[in-house]
Amino acid sequence: MKIIFLSLILLFFAGCGDKSISKLIDKSYKSKTIPCLKLSIFPKNSAMEKTLKNLYPFKDKCQYQFSVSYKANIVCNSNQNAPRKTLSNFPNSFLRIEIKKNMNDLIYSYYIDLDDGVEKDDLIKGFENIDKNLQIRRGK
Repeated sequence: MKIIFLSLILLFFAGCGDKSISKLIDKSYKSKTIPCLKLSIFPKNSAMEKTLKNLYPFKDKCQYQFSVSYKANIVCNSNQNAPRKTLSNFPNSFLRIEIKKNMNDLIYSYYIDLDDGVEKDDLIKGFENIDKNLQIRRGK
């Protein structure tokens, strides 16, 4: 009985960590420096744009794109997913950030499911995660 109880406690706390998925797609960028980034947010959101522009000096003319996409208020309409949504912590929104070269070549991907809408702190954590894993030049 003690083993079951301890397992349940560990399972509970395991779910409290960072649920993000980060992946360096193009391994050559472990040693390359990205000279600049162009910001793209879909759908457009001025609050997100302001937050990100306070973190990095984005350039309009750059071959490297910092793409942000998100969706809030996700609704589960499927009968197959109804029990999962009722009995578990089904995400309410998601945030995806990708670094691409020439709009097509994916270099890095960051994704997280969120229980609430996308908050300022979620954007900052996503940016910091990418900044920690890639060499991004900060020149003005």
